[in-house]
Amino acid sequence: MDFHGYPFNLTPLSEEDGGGWLIVFPDFPGSVMSDGETPEEALANGRDALEGVIAAYKEDGRELPSPGGSGSASGKFSLRTPKSLHAKLARRAATEGVSMNALAVALLAEGLGRKEVGG
Repeated sequence: MDFHGYPFNLTPLSEEDGGGWLIVFPDFPGSVMSDGETPEEALANGRDALEGVIAAYKEDGRELPSPGGSGSASGKFSLRTPKSLHAKLARRAATEGVSMNALAVALLAEGLGRKEVGG
């Protein structure tokens, strides 16, 4: 399949989110996304969504983002957690006197540092 060199993320959706697969092209503002029951269907639907957005950009005379450009790392993402984990994070953030966002960033950075050091 031709995705014009644009990177994408293909991830399974939880049963809570309806099941199936989600495809996201993060290089586009607001992210181009689609889904499907199977990975193959999500890829095909994602290609169609991407083609539609590319056509709309061209029709409007807008410049397309560069594949793998700045859109792929905005510094912002959404995360769902079990309620029990959310409660633990909230308690720890309150104990440490920081926001949950600051705590989550610190924990992620700490975890990535361990992974990089440990291989």
